[in-house]
Amino acid sequence: MAGIRLVDLAMRFGTTTVLEGINLEIKDGEFMVLVGPSGCAKSTTLRLISGLEQPSAGEIWVGDEMVNGKEAKDRNLAMVFQSYALFPNMTVRGNLSFGMQVRQESAATIAAEVERIAAMLGLEQLLDRKPHALSGGQAQRVALGRAIIRQPAAFLFDEPLSNLDAELRTQMRGEIVALQRELKATTIYVTHDQTEAMTMGDRIAVMRAGDIMQVGTPMHLYADPANLFVANFLGSPKMNMFSGEQWPAAGRLGGGSKTTIGIRAEHIRLEPAANGAVGFEAVVRSQEKLGHEVLLWLEPQDGKGAAVVARSQDRAHQDLAPGAAVQACFEPRDALFFDTATDERVAPPAH
Repeated sequence: MAGIRLVDLAMRFGTTTVLEGINLEIKDGEFMVLVGPSGCAKSTTLRLISGLEQPSAGEIWVGDEMVNGKEAKDRNLAMVFQSYALFPNMTVRGNLSFGMQVRQESAATIAAEVERIAAMLGLEQLLDRKPHALSGGQAQRVALGRAIIRQPAAFLFDEPLSNLDAELRTQMRGEIVALQRELKATTIYVTHDQTEAMTMGDRIAVMRAGDIMQVGTPMHLYADPANLFVANFLGSPKMNMFSGEQWPAAGRLGGGSKTTIGIRAEHIRLEPAANGAVGFEAVVRSQEKLGHEVLLWLEPQDGKGAAVVARSQDRAHQDLAPGAAVQACFEPRDALFFDTATDERVAPPAH
């Protein structure tokens, strides 16, 4: 395996800039997730790394080698696509062994390696089936197996689970992470799903409009976002956002109209304020019961200011119907402050 490094990477089509000045280092054996909304150029970045497209500027390093100009087949990288890209006329065995056959490896070596990979991925009973006879999860395992059998320097995943249903996506997320840990494989994984990013990556690079907004561990980005975009993109429900003018309770923290204040739903507590907490009276506007927890949308009782969402695992809060009056509070230390003009994180006002 090998680390991957992007240096001042750019991609332009005529006067249109898709990527500009991308710098990112993926360590040997690391699971890096590129996440962002549609059109942010995360898949373009992956295609540039793989060699399917060539950059307009910048450098791509795989280990100690700069691979700019090298064709995809010569970069020793394995890519797994959303569409699986299996050969429809070949069996699972044929799909797994195709690369080894092209390299003219011995029949005994091919047979042994196919059996090993099939056992690793639970494909032993499917080796003689063709892709049309496979479920989505089985087809994705074959695509994984075909990548693993190449023994590449790194794995590249381009939204590989998008075509699967929710339950199977959850299962496959766990399987891919476990497999990556077992292989100690350098991995770059592209997704628009922040849940996949948060649960799979060692680190996450959050992208927007061809730029990297922030890189860090999942919990670092969640708890310490560098800007409004990252704060809003990661986390469900989204972070509560408002200015002091929009919401008097938050206004007590200072900052005024030039500052946006953010508070996560789990930091809004349904209890009277004590020991310096900022309290407010509210009315339950709506609720969303999720079994292990409930999300409550709260409107200030005086009608002044924006509604906020609170997350609670207290079973007593499951029964709070719309219209119920509650007392709520949050700790000043849990509030994050952002410059309204630049969207960048700023220090809390001095008191």
